[in-house]
Amino acid sequence: MGHDHHHHHHPHPHPHEIDADLPPALDTSVPDSELSPSDVSRRGFLRGAGLLGAGAAAGMTGVFSVPDVAHAQGPAVQAGKLQWLAGDHHIHTQYSSDAMYRVVDQARHARAYGLDWMVITDHGSATHAKIGVDKVRPDILAARDDLRELLIFQGLEWNIPAAEHGTVFVHPGKNELAVLKEFENAYDGAVTNTTDPGAANEALAVAGIKWLGEAVRRRRIDGALFLANHPARRGVDSPHEIRAWRDADPQVAVGMEGAPGHQAAGIPKPLGPGGGRGAYDNSPSAASFPGYPLESYRTWGGFDWMTSTVGGLWDSLLAEGKPWWISANSDSHTVWLESAVRGPGDFATDGRYGDPVHGTSLNTGASDFWPGYYSRTHVGATTATYRAVMDAIRDGRVWVDHGGLIKSLDVRAREAGNKGRNSDTPLGGVLTVRRGTAVEVTIEIDLADQPNWAQFVPALARVDVIAGAVTGPVSDPDAFTTPRTRVVKSFEVSAHTGRVSFTHNFGRVDEPFYLRVRGTDGNRGQAGLMGAAVDPFGPAMDLSGDADPWQDLWFYANPIWVLPTT
Repeated sequence: MGHDHHHHHHPHPHPHEIDADLPPALDTSVPDSELSPSDVSRRGFLRGAGLLGAGAAAGMTGVFSVPDVAHAQGPAVQAGKLQWLAGDHHIHTQYSSDAMYRVVDQARHARAYGLDWMVITDHGSATHAKIGVDKVRPDILAARDDLRELLIFQGLEWNIPAAEHGTVFVHPGKNELAVLKEFENAYDGAVTNTTDPGAANEALAVAGIKWLGEAVRRRRIDGALFLANHPARRGVDSPHEIRAWRDADPQVAVGMEGAPGHQAAGIPKPLGPGGGRGAYDNSPSAASFPGYPLESYRTWGGFDWMTSTVGGLWDSLLAEGKPWWISANSDSHTVWLESAVRGPGDFATDGRYGDPVHGTSLNTGASDFWPGYYSRTHVGATTATYRAVMDAIRDGRVWVDHGGLIKSLDVRAREAGNKGRNSDTPLGGVLTVRRGTAVEVTIEIDLADQPNWAQFVPALARVDVIAGAVTGPVSDPDAFTTPRTRVVKSFEVSAHTGRVSFTHNFGRVDEPFYLRVRGTDGNRGQAGLMGAAVDPFGPAMDLSGDADPWQDLWFYANPIWVLPTT
C-alpha cells in the first residue's frame, strides 16, 4: 500500500498550523439544507458514528481539533505552537488509607523527575468524604505556592459504582472543593455502598458523569475530567459500561489508563515484590465481565490488555469513531526502595496518617515509583496552564511512555506530499480530505540522549503504525474486538542519537479510518492475541514475579482519524 521512507537528522524547529475555521458540517446551527453535498455526506457519517446529535456536540473537540461549540475554548489550536507537558493523573498521599506521603513529597518528586502537571487522587471513602477531602485542601494550596512551576490539580480516585476506580479532577477555582465533595458524597461507590455490579449502580455511575458535566455547563467549575483507572485489572469494567461512561458526557469521560501504575510490582524477589506488573495478577470473579479472556488479567509490555491488543477493546471504540484516549501514570502509594515509614496517627479519626518519618530499611515490597520516575503522560498544550492541560487531555493530544524510551514524539496525518504542513493534523484530530486523495502519516522522534532513572539510555528499536477502518456504532455494546484493524507498517530504528523521521503512505483513501502509533525497545515481544496477521510482533504478556519494567519499554500515541468526503 503506497510507499514508506524514513531518515535521520538533527533536531530543528518547524512551524505547523491547522485551519482555524469550523467546517459547516460540524456546525450544528447550520441546517442540512444549507450544506453542500459533500458536507451533507460528512455530517451523515458523523451522525452515524455518534459524533453529532443530542449529547454529542459537546465531544466535537475531542475528535476534530476545532473550536468546541459547546465549551467555548477560544481559537483553534495551532499545532506548531504546542508545548508538550509531562504529567501524572493518579497519585496518592497520607489522606489515602493505603498510602503515606505528604502532598509536598509527591509534588517535589514529580517536579524533580521532570513533570509539569500532576493530580492528587486520594481514594474516595466515607472517611475521605467526611474529613480527608477538606484536610488535603490546604496542603494542595501550599504546594501550589511552593512549586509554582508545577500545575497541581485536586481530584480523587472515584470508586465507580458497579465498576473499578477512576480519576476525577476539576479545574482549580473557588468551587473546586465544593464540587469534589458533592460528587464524592453522591456518586462514590464506597460512600454510597454501590460497588456491586447491577443496572442500578451502573446508572449511578452514568449519572455522576452527567452531574460533573452539568457543573461545568452551569459554570460552577471551568472543567472536569474522568479517566478509568487500571480498567482490566479485575475484569469488572465491562465494554458496555465503558461506552456508557463515554457517551454520558464526552467532555468529561475522555479515556482510560493505557498503562496502570504499580509498575515496580513485577520486579523479581528479593529485590522487588515479585508480583504482577501493575498489580495485574488477578483472576475472574463473580463481578467480572464473563467475556474477557484470562489473558486480560495481565499486563502486556506493562500496558493494559484493553490498550495493548491490536484489534481489541480500545480499537473497537476507535473503530466506532468514538474519541477515547489513553494515559499512563504512577498510581504512587508507597515507593519501592524507599526507607520512610508512616508517621503516628489514627487514620479513621484524623482522616490522614501522620507525616512520614525516616526508617531503617529499604522497602523492597513496595510496588510504586515516584511520579515521573517511570511513567509519563505527555499532553500537547497551548500554554502551561491548568486550562490548557485539561483541553489537551480532552482533545486527545496525548502520548505516553515508560522509562524515558524516547525524548519527544510528533505524529501528523496529511495529504501525501503536502510538505507545506498547513493541513497537518496532530494527535486526537481528524484529517478531512476528498475521497481518492492519498494520505500519509509522518512520525518524528527525538531519541533518548540522557540516562533514565535506572541509569541507562534507552534505545528505540521499532515503531509500528496501526490502522483500522471506521465502521460506525456497534450493534452489541459489549463488543471488544474489531476485525479491520492491524499493524500496517513497522519501521526498524538503526539510529541511536538525534531525530528519526518516518513516513507511511496509505495510498488513495475512500473510506474513513484511524491510525495510531506505538514503539518499543524490542526486548520482548510476541504475536498479538488476534494473531500474527493482525499484530506480528506486539508486546509480550508479563509474567507474574518476573517482569522487570526497565527491561521492556514501550510508547503509545493516541489516534488520528482520516475522513474522506465526496
